[in-house]
Amino acid sequence: MRRAVGVTAISLPFVLAIGSVVLSLAGPSHALPHPLLERSISDYYHTPMRNYLVGSLFAIASFLICTRGYDLRDEITGYVAGGLALIVALVPSVNPHHYVYNPFYDDLGRVHLVAAALMFFVLAYFCLVLFRKTSPHTVLTRRKRHRNSVFLVCGVVMVFCMSVMLSMTVKSIQAKLWPTGVLFWCESLALFAFGTAWLIKGEVFLRDKPQNHNHQEHTQLDQGHEIHA
Repeated sequence: MRRAVGVTAISLPFVLAIGSVVLSLAGPSHALPHPLLERSISDYYHTPMRNYLVGSLFAIASFLICTRGYDLRDEITGYVAGGLALIVALVPSVNPHHYVYNPFYDDLGRVHLVAAALMFFVLAYFCLVLFRKTSPHTVLTRRKRHRNSVFLVCGVVMVFCMSVMLSMTVKSIQAKLWPTGVLFWCESLALFAFGTAWLIKGEVFLRDKPQNHNHQEHTQLDQGHEIHA
């Protein structure tokens, strides 16, 4: 399930962007979508890729909720992250293509934004804290130290991307950066960091080798004999 979370998160921006182009070219107009890239990943809800976006968010939410943790804190964090992902899926952002001012839709857009921000911060908490924990009864291997370094980088990247995305809510900053697609690329980078961390946690990369454990254990035994002697 961790591997499924990682693959879904990393591939989501690419599938949405490419799928939107393919479906537009295959549609009645046979033309490229305008704009070629949406302002944000959430805006793909208002394109023919809506079902894939919602389905992917439901899949990520299900995996986060169903993945068993090492303790109660892991379990609760997974439930919170999964619940926030469901809110992001069920409460769409404001449609940028056919926007008509409506207080209700504006409120829904704010709920979507807050839920997405909290979801990414909770996922960053996974990387910065939970994934970097080590059991006191387990030897800290070289691979585990490498994994912890990658988890730290992924968490920092996610926090940085979320900080930039939240700054886009300031009108003066939004006016300067919004047309450049900064929001889409920040979300994509945050999803890439999130997916990478979960692939590593799912032991796709940097998995401990059996000989590493044996080497560490023999080294500790030898050092213990030397000290005892």
